[in-house]
Amino acid sequence: MAGAPINLTNQFLIAMPGMADGTFAGSVVYLCEHTEKGALGLVINKPIDIKLKNLFEKVELTLDRADLADAPVYFGGPVQTERGFVLHEPIAAEAAADGGASYNSTLHVPGGLEMTTSKDVLEALASGAGPKRVLVTLGYSGWGAGQLEDEIGRNGWLNVNAEPGIIFDTPVEQRYDKALSLLGIDPRMLSQEAGHA
Repeated sequence: MAGAPINLTNQFLIAMPGMADGTFAGSVVYLCEHTEKGALGLVINKPIDIKLKNLFEKVELTLDRADLADAPVYFGGPVQTERGFVLHEPIAAEAAADGGASYNSTLHVPGGLEMTTSKDVLEALASGAGPKRVLVTLGYSGWGAGQLEDEIGRNGWLNVNAEPGIIFDTPVEQRYDKALSLLGIDPRMLSQEAGHA
């Protein structure tokens, strides 16, 4: 008998040490959506060798924001790796009412951030507008119905309520440990191998 469905939207998934899937080893994933149909998230701690200004050049935009130009693009996951995903703070209602940002393709994470896939958010950022705090990935992480629950059941992931400060304010090399600390776990306490003392 299956239990009540779990909903991990707006939570971090933290890969357990020894995660068999090398794609996700050492990853922290921000879950944008989790329903009975599956889950979608973005890895927040795996920068790739592309800077935001270079990504903008590829889509024929010039990024004039000094605070973002040299920020890395991240590996968001193995699905649609040619496509950009912009994780950002919610656009304030006042800004939207002001003719400001409401983007064509935005997923509003209940109680959390927003994830936009349409080019208009990049155009807004290029013009110096747009969300102040952003994390841009290529690709996303996806799970089919029941797949994530199964991986959690096999101790592949820990989960905890997401803390935006870890995404936007924490140096990338500290994000995994900081996410674990939300659970009160010291990463040195986690064994790298199962079944060995």
